[in-house]
Amino acid sequence: MSVLIAGGGIAGLSLGLTLHQIGVPFHIYEAAAELRPMGVGINLQPNAVRELFDLGLEAELEKIGIRTRQLGFYSKLGKTIWEEPRGLEAGYAWPQYSVHRGALQMMLYQALVARAGGDCITTDARAVGFEQTATGADLLFADGSRQSGTLVIAADGIHSALRAQMYPEEGAPIWNGRILWRATTQGTPWKGEASMAMIGHDSLRMVAYPISRPDADGRATLNWIAEKSFDPSAPWKKEDWNRAADINDFVAEFEDWQFDWIDVPGLIRGAEVVYEYPMVDRDPLPQWSFGAVTLMGDAAHPTYPVGSNGASQAIIDARIIGASFLSHGLTSDALAAFEAEVRPLATGIGKTNRAGKGPDGVLQQVEDLCGGDFASINEVIPQAELAAHAARYKSIAGFSIEELNARPATITAGARLSS
Repeated sequence: MSVLIAGGGIAGLSLGLTLHQIGVPFHIYEAAAELRPMGVGINLQPNAVRELFDLGLEAELEKIGIRTRQLGFYSKLGKTIWEEPRGLEAGYAWPQYSVHRGALQMMLYQALVARAGGDCITTDARAVGFEQTATGADLLFADGSRQSGTLVIAADGIHSALRAQMYPEEGAPIWNGRILWRATTQGTPWKGEASMAMIGHDSLRMVAYPISRPDADGRATLNWIAEKSFDPSAPWKKEDWNRAADINDFVAEFEDWQFDWIDVPGLIRGAEVVYEYPMVDRDPLPQWSFGAVTLMGDAAHPTYPVGSNGASQAIIDARIIGASFLSHGLTSDALAAFEAEVRPLATGIGKTNRAGKGPDGVLQQVEDLCGGDFASINEVIPQAELAAHAARYKSIAGFSIEELNARPATITAGARLSS
C-alpha cells in the first residue's frame, strides 16, 4: 500500500515528510528534471510554522528565514494606517517566518531525502492524469508510463493536470487585471529588522519585507512585490508570464513613493532581476476527491497572494491529510475527511481574497475615504475598526491567536499508522 504524490513543491514535500513521520509508504513524482530554488519571498503563518516545528524543522527554519515581528499598512503618501505585531510578538505560541520560497523548498527536500532517502522522489516525471483501479489508482505520466498506488494526491500546482482531468472544461487560471513584479534587493530594513510593509491601494501598491538578517553593514535581502491594475481584457504580454521584466514598465508609477522610512523607487532600481507575474486564481471547486484521488495545495485551492496564505495552507493540507490517514487508514474515506475539513476553509479564504476583504483591504478603504492623506487615521477609520478587520481575517484563514494556541496538535507526537 502506498501513496503517490504528483508534484515536488512545498505541498508535495510537506506531505512526504508527514507521511514518513507517521509510517506511510509514499513516492513523489516531480515534473522538473532537477529541484532548484525557484521563486522569491513568502511568509509562513504561525499555524503552518507550528506544523513544521512538529516535523522537527525548527532549526532548519531558523537558518533560512527570519521571524517576522510587525506588519504595517501605509497610504500612498507613506502615512501609517495600521501596524500590528506578528508571530511571537502578537502572542502566538509560534513565530511567523519570512523566507525565500526556493530556500524553503530546498530545505524541505533536503530534510526529506535525509530522512526517507533519495529514492523517495523521482524527477523528470510529469504526471498527466490518473486512472481509478480496483485496488486504488494509477498515476499516468507524459512518457506513457504509469505507476499503481493505493491513493494518488495531486500536488501539481495551479496548472494541475490532474485537476484538469477532473474538470476538463475549467480552462486557464483567471486573471484579475493586476500585474505583480517581484524581486529582491540588498538594502537596509525599515521599522526594525523584521517588518512587513504594504503601501498604496488596489490600483497601485508595494509589499516589501526582509527575508534575511542584516549583515555587519546593516544590509539585508529585501523581498518586494510591486503591483499595478490594468483592464483585465488587455492582452498584457500574456505569452511572457513569469518572464524577466523591464522596470521601466512600472517604476515611474512609484517615483514619488520616497518616504523618510522607505525609498520605494530605490528598492525597485536596486534589484538585479525582476520577474513579472499575473495575479490569478481559480473558481472554488465543488469537489476535490474522487475515489482514490484528491487535490491539495494550489491544485485544489489557488488564491490571490493576499494574507500570506498560499504556502501556509499547502503545509496545513499535508498535515491534515496525514491526520486523516491516522484516523481512516489509506482509504478514500480519509481523502473525503480531509476535503470535508479543509475545502470550506480554503473556499472562504479564496472568496475573501477575491472580494478585496483580506487584511490589505484597508488600503483601498483609506484611499476611497481620503485619498491616503490624513492627520490622524482615527479621523478616517477608528483604531477599533481596524483591529476588528485584522482579527476577522485571521479567524477566516485559521490562525486566530487564541484559537490556534488552544488547538491540539494536528498529529500527536509519535503517532504512527497501524499496519
